[in-house]
Amino acid sequence: MEMRVLGTTGVRVSPLCLGAMMFGAWGNPDHDESIRIIDRALDAGINFIDTADVYSGGESEEIVAKALAAGRRDRVVLATKAHGRMGDDANEQGNSRRWIVRECESSLRRLGTDYIDLYQIHRPDPATDIDETLGALTDLVRAGKIRYAGSSTFLPSQIVEAQWTAQRRGRERFVCEQPPYSILVRGAEAEVLPVCQSYGMGVIPWSPLAGGWLSGRYRQDSMPTSRRAERIPQRYDMSLPGNQAKLGAAEKLARLADEAGLSLIHLALAFVLSHPAVTSAIIGPRTMEHLESQLGAADVVLTPDVLDQIDEIVPPGTNLNPPDRGYEPPALTDPSLRRR
Repeated sequence: MEMRVLGTTGVRVSPLCLGAMMFGAWGNPDHDESIRIIDRALDAGINFIDTADVYSGGESEEIVAKALAAGRRDRVVLATKAHGRMGDDANEQGNSRRWIVRECESSLRRLGTDYIDLYQIHRPDPATDIDETLGALTDLVRAGKIRYAGSSTFLPSQIVEAQWTAQRRGRERFVCEQPPYSILVRGAEAEVLPVCQSYGMGVIPWSPLAGGWLSGRYRQDSMPTSRRAERIPQRYDMSLPGNQAKLGAAEKLARLADEAGLSLIHLALAFVLSHPAVTSAIIGPRTMEHLESQLGAADVVLTPDVLDQIDEIVPPGTNLNPPDRGYEPPALTDPSLRRR
């Protein structure tokens, strides 16, 4: 695969990043099969793996460790994340220095490595000053525990705040952002992607297949069930108008893909990779079949006519289903913050 530079770091990564969320209890509990999927991805030219502490309670990181144990670690750009709840204690979550430092050590142990290439903050934490978070990450960089820091699903204003804080306080800055981005979830186009370009940040979108909606399995006459739909029903509940709109768009996009001589999967991934701000799209296969169906997408180039037709089906900057944004700020979810 032709490599792309991650922001301004000089680190070259494949245009497809192997997401490990589906390895473990959340997806595929068979460790041996998951390792075979990782091996196949690496053999195909992928050199970028993304996981998180919270994926199957750390099991995903442990599976990735097993796959890299045979001498492949140094050839892989390894990314993981922290923020989500990892235990019953009130402080086993969030973006505080106390938790980030402790959880980085835990991820290093689970991953079987002495350094993490990209350590990302999985979600914003309004209770924690961003300088507290960046200070902890800076210390981890200087200690050799991590090479770079990144953010995930941050609002545009939070991305800017983090960059300014890093500059003014002499902290390590976020070198990349990991937003939700797909044909069905295009909200990032309005501000997140332009802001990342302005600051020279890499962009590694999650869910480029819109949580499976663009896999070809979701059709008017075929609605599959999945563990993911059980965990996050608001993204799949067909009583919601947003999900009905997604299904209608998926039907139109499937027809467009057929006319273009492509699979819907390749159309969806090629669309994300066509944006000039995007560095690498995170794919999250659960089976070998899923992986094989996605590998060729990095070589697909969509014509301007096809991109125009996509814009007609889902206008630029549009999120068809609001919950697919991945993060709702407390100012919207907590009524007390809007009332005197």
